[in-house]
Amino acid sequence: QLQASGGGLVQAGGSLRLSCAASGRTITTYTMGWFRQAAGKEREFVAAISWSGGVKYAQDSVKGRFAISSDNAKNTVYLQMNSLQPEDTAVYFCATDIDSVRGTSSRPDEYDYWGQGTLVTVSS
Repeated sequence: QLQASGGGLVQAGGSLRLSCAASGRTITTYTMGWFRQAAGKEREFVAAISWSGGVKYAQDSVKGRFAISSDNAKNTVYLQMNSLQPEDTAVYFCATDIDSVRGTSSRPDEYDYWGQGTLVTVSS
């Protein structure tokens, strides 16, 4: 089970940190990913971190502003979001890819378990 939290309303230029707490399985053996879905749009990849610590970010849209990290002791993955812009407004989801060989995938269909999502709203 994945529990995402930390969303909210923030002004443009502000920051938020999202958390994804995993229960029932340890994040140290899987890839954890963050995706987002804006109203009327498809779900899109944001960032992922593998069990070995490898990371991948969506090009252009978030690289340099967002950072993914994990705390294995807390079985939690974080997404630090800085310099937020109105176009970052979306529901953010965390997900688990249990294929330990694949590495950091950006494809939603390669993730097996999803959290419920947390809403991030950035006002201009």
